[in-house]
Amino acid sequence: MKTAWQYEAAFRQEVLLCIVLIPMGFLLGNNGIERALLISCLLLVLITELLNSAIEAVADRLTQEQHPLIKRAKDLGSAAVFVALCYTVLVWGLVLYY
Repeated sequence: MKTAWQYEAAFRQEVLLCIVLIPMGFLLGNNGIERALLISCLLLVLITELLNSAIEAVADRLTQEQHPLIKRAKDLGSAAVFVALCYTVLVWGLVLYY
């Protein structure tokens, strides 16, 4: 966690977002299920970002030159983070709407 905080700007931004939104999840959820959904999707974003950062670190260690497989691995990791963020928006939107 310390390494991710030190080297990954996106991780720092997402942690700060969690610092704000996790307490809001406790307040805005009407029951335990809603609170769990609101908070767990935020944690999923952090988990996905950590895995993406790990993939990028390994890829950068292997080679600095452009390679289609390295690019694909990095793009897929970034896509996973994007899907986790979209899922978070969907969950928060549905819980707060209904």
